[in-house]
Amino acid sequence: MLKCNQEVAYAAIKHGPYPEADPAERPPVARVWRAITDYKEFGKWFRVNLETPFVAGKPTLGRLTFPGYENIQMEIVVQKIEPQRLFSYTWHPYAVDPKVDYASETPTLVEFVLQAAGPGTLLVITESGFDSIPAYRRDEAFRMNSGGWSEQLASIQNYVASNP
Repeated sequence: MLKCNQEVAYAAIKHGPYPEADPAERPPVARVWRAITDYKEFGKWFRVNLETPFVAGKPTLGRLTFPGYENIQMEIVVQKIEPQRLFSYTWHPYAVDPKVDYASETPTLVEFVLQAAGPGTLLVITESGFDSIPAYRRDEAFRMNSGGWSEQLASIQNYVASNP
């Protein structure tokens, strides 16, 4: 069972904590951290083939493997890596139209915040900065990413449970 809280504003999408299970059943912080910050593991649950490891201040490119979106190349720029506590990056949300050059847009900030909860982990994912997305695509980007983060939170949970 997942518990998702969503701020109803263009400023941020917030999901978490992960999961709503008994703390004794939650995976340890080190395991969740590895699933989020190891680029190969991230790629498995996020469904993207990333080309390079995550390095603060550096971009990482990859092609999505999610059915129907295989033609989309994703770029994220890692902002912070604070071991077993915070991983953040910027990207262009719902950048799926090959006719649009998203490079001129201000990217949103995605933050994964981990906290020990007994023997397990609380994970909160927040994406902020939607107020800077051009008005013509803001609603759709917000709606698609809000639903997308609900799916990704479940994907992380399933991936970590299946790959201890």
